[in-house]
Amino acid sequence: MSIQLKNLGKTYDGKNWVLRGLNLEIKDGEFFAVVGPSGCGKSTLLNMIVGLIPASHGQIIINGKDVTNLPPKDHQLTMVFQSYALFPFLDVAHNVAFGLSAHHLSKEDIHSRVDHALQMTGLSEFAHRRPRELSGGQRQRVAIARVVASDAKICLMDEPLSNLDARLREKMRSHLRTLQRQLHMTIIYVTHDQIEAMTMADRIMVLHHHEVQQIGTPQTIYQHPQNTFVAGFFGNPPMNLLKATVKDNELVIDDTLHLPLAEQLAAGDYTVGIRPQNIQVVSQDSANAKLTNIEYQGQNQILDIQLANQQTLQAEISAASQPFKVGQTVKLGLTGHFYVFDSQQQLVSEGGIK
Repeated sequence: MSIQLKNLGKTYDGKNWVLRGLNLEIKDGEFFAVVGPSGCGKSTLLNMIVGLIPASHGQIIINGKDVTNLPPKDHQLTMVFQSYALFPFLDVAHNVAFGLSAHHLSKEDIHSRVDHALQMTGLSEFAHRRPRELSGGQRQRVAIARVVASDAKICLMDEPLSNLDARLREKMRSHLRTLQRQLHMTIIYVTHDQIEAMTMADRIMVLHHHEVQQIGTPQTIYQHPQNTFVAGFFGNPPMNLLKATVKDNELVIDDTLHLPLAEQLAAGDYTVGIRPQNIQVVSQDSANAKLTNIEYQGQNQILDIQLANQQTLQAEISAASQPFKVGQTVKLGLTGHFYVFDSQQQLVSEGGIK
């Protein structure tokens, strides 16, 4: 089942938009992630799609049917929440079965669906346990099992893994993605975690300031960000965004750090985006920067660096590299890809250094 959003918007006072001008088509069987900082409109979007909040403008079309002004039951969607939303007095099997009787299913059909859902989510042995006897990951799987049992073809998920610890989140990401493919389910997945979006989604929509910043595959979003917000949001450590000016067909970041331009740009002020992995750091007499902090991360180390003009950046280098000390002066070099953004923070050029 597919979803189309046409010029969708939401305002509560007629002046300030929570979301506006949203045009989007989510394909059948697609895992579609919606990312952005708190307050950008992610949850509002889900609530409009499911019918809990009325749209102020535009249309919501599900599987070819305009459901913009229809009640939630006619949207034929399911939701998984951050808080699990389980009934503490019911065991796992009855939590999964809850609501199926409203679809006028026989007891045999309900039992069959519940058994299948518990098997798919690895919960068969926990069928008769109460939620308080389960771990956080198991409780979230119960919530997902309810979706499987409902046989709904579209599921909306609002930060469902945010209450789990880091290792369990990683395991659940893989499990959820595998389950989605097996069931050929269309999922709209809201998260503020760029790693979740990058590792799980077929496509990503980035929201900021109540508007769409970019829509694309994880590879497109990461490799070709359309503006500085998207560039800085994706990547860990995040992309360095440095002030620069154009002079003699070069980008001048500071007196000792210049980048060649692949195409002519008008004179003026720009922002240069450079991934920490594309910065080389060596200890030389002809230093052009100073180390202000070092974070050891096992195989890699993150260096905080200050340029002569007081701009700061980070470099990610191998932990096996020559040892550095905080306060040491170093020579910076650049390799690989970089991005050039104009005064409106929009991408205008890309370049590279070998």
